[in-house]
Amino acid sequence: MNKSTFIRSIAASVLVLSSLSMVQAEVTTDALKSISIPDNVKTAIGTLDFFDGIPSDATISKVYDNLDRSRGLGVYLDNMGGVSINAVLDGLAAAGANKSNKVALFEQLMDSKTLVVTANTSTLYAYAGTDLGNDGPTVIEVPPGMLGFLDDGWQRFVGNIGVTGPDKGKGGKYLVLPPGYRGIAPEGYFLLKPKTNRNFLFLRGSIKNGLQPAVANIKSGLKIYPLKNVKQPEKTEFINMSHQAFNTVFPNDIRYFEILNDMIQREPIDAIGPEVRGAIAAIGIVKGKPFKPDARMKKRLVEAGTLGNATARVITVQPRSEGVAIYPDSDSSWTMAYANKNTTFEANGAIDLDARTLFYFNAGGVTPAMAVTKAGAGSDYALAFLDATKQAFDGGKTYKLHLPPNVPVNNFWAVTLYDTQTRSQLQTSQQFPTVGSLTDGMKQNKDGSYEVYFGPNAPKGKEGNWLATIPNKSWFMILRMYGPLEPWINKTWRPSEIELINKLDH
Repeated sequence: MNKSTFIRSIAASVLVLSSLSMVQAEVTTDALKSISIPDNVKTAIGTLDFFDGIPSDATISKVYDNLDRSRGLGVYLDNMGGVSINAVLDGLAAAGANKSNKVALFEQLMDSKTLVVTANTSTLYAYAGTDLGNDGPTVIEVPPGMLGFLDDGWQRFVGNIGVTGPDKGKGGKYLVLPPGYRGIAPEGYFLLKPKTNRNFLFLRGSIKNGLQPAVANIKSGLKIYPLKNVKQPEKTEFINMSHQAFNTVFPNDIRYFEILNDMIQREPIDAIGPEVRGAIAAIGIVKGKPFKPDARMKKRLVEAGTLGNATARVITVQPRSEGVAIYPDSDSSWTMAYANKNTTFEANGAIDLDARTLFYFNAGGVTPAMAVTKAGAGSDYALAFLDATKQAFDGGKTYKLHLPPNVPVNNFWAVTLYDTQTRSQLQTSQQFPTVGSLTDGMKQNKDGSYEVYFGPNAPKGKEGNWLATIPNKSWFMILRMYGPLEPWINKTWRPSEIELINKLDH
């Protein structure tokens, strides 16, 4: 390198260093402030202390407590569907339906003794669960006339069965294959392929020709057994759950996370994605490891359960998701369980987290068939958690619902009351807290309209139009329309809001 070249190189280096200094000099005070943290900062979890960005021991403890509580809250909300459906299966098992060939059948319908979220009094229910990890591929033979579906262990839809399924209500054989099954499935079966070993079977039997024939149809035609035992299947047992007091509603304390741990230990690693699994692992629930939270962590998770419970109730009463209000053109209290009737809760590449929480907290069992309204067939539901003035219902007061003339149903309509704490049928002097167009003693007005009353005492002469409530206790209701017609679907006919009345009509 000659002298002039060396001088030019040195000059260029100086210029570069000078330019870097100028760039550094352009970093503003505001920019530095935005990437730094003060020695003392007030936050929603209290004052946090630092020495030039290094947290104090007290701050480390406080922040980790908040992180664990926050992650616990996220896990609670994001896995509610799974914990809920596993709590149902656990409750059924405790009541006797503890094997896949033991079917929980409500032979005299479901009354208010049994705690099941928003179940109704006019449907013949049959519930069962699979144990694919133990049984392997499992056969479900269904008789004609069934209406049902299979959900997996995270309450995700797997497939319809019966009228809305591939057997078209004629009856048929379904084969549930375990996750990752690599064998060749035999012919002659409708295949169901869940991501989990424990799955929830939901079946309804039509009672239009009477309850007893419907029960007999299920008992004679429903069979559940492992495929490996196809030549000599164990007899399917039916456990009558009617009039039994037991609980299937998930808890909100540390037991919530214990149920989730059971799920994680039971199910294959790819039953859920790595991000969901990572969030669950962050609170100490890891496949293959014991779940043993210490006293501090247990306290944080109990707090998360309380906040999750509170969050679900806020979302229920004042939902922010679009498509929950049935009559968005007015300040109506009528809502639907599925926002926009979307049973996947997904649109435009995103899950509506609030819509998912709203459904899983207040209902159980997911199938697209629940959100398809076809004129004259199926059913549609409207929920009311608040009265006409957006206040909570008070069981010590009397309210009235007006249904205008020509209620647009092909079959019948019914109103059922629920307990705001358990989201199950309200336990009152009425074993079946439902009235409707098929109720004995229901009086219709001269113009074809109806009044339904809710309160601690029946209006004189209108006992058939009355549902009992309990003083000092709230309630909510569901209006079910069986075989809804076009005026209901297009909203040209609509029920009144539920109004507080100061004086009973006589």
